Amino acid sequence: MEKLKRILALAGVVIILALYLVTFLLGVFGSADMKNWLTAALVLTVLIPVLVYAVLLVARLVSGKNVKDTFDRESEKKESK
Repeated sequence: MEKLKRILALAGVVIILALYLVTFLLGVFGSADMKNWLTAALVLTVLIPVLVYAVLLVARLVSGKNVKDTFDRESEKKESK
């Protein structure tokens, strides 16, 4: 599960950086015909992180990790410091 999370996070970062670059280049060099491409790049810049978060949330829920267990472990770490 950890490997899946890392792969998804890395893929998300690469895609977002590519979208930022495309958005910037289309904004600077794009003509009026490129308006649809610019709009798509801007929408995907918001949509990709939301989808990656949703997939990671579902993966956590499917794996059986309980939110209460996670909270208890975090509070134990804070108390031990």
